[in-house]
Amino acid sequence: MKTNMGTTDRILRLLVAVIVAILYATDQITGATAVILLILSGVFILTSFMSFCPLYLPFGISTKKNTVK
Repeated sequence: MKTNMGTTDRILRLLVAVIVAILYATDQITGATAVILLILSGVFILTSFMSFCPLYLPFGISTKKNTVK
């Protein structure tokens, strides 16, 4: 598994996941919407820690900066 996520992408995903968790904890989102957003947040957290997004793969997207020596 080759990493394809840059630092900014990872931070933004974690930030979105934290915001969704806060909204859920304060009962701002409920029901099916809350469940869907919490599952999506879990995926965001998982992909952030792995630095790999499977959806980027078929499209050849990479937000990781390439360092050339």
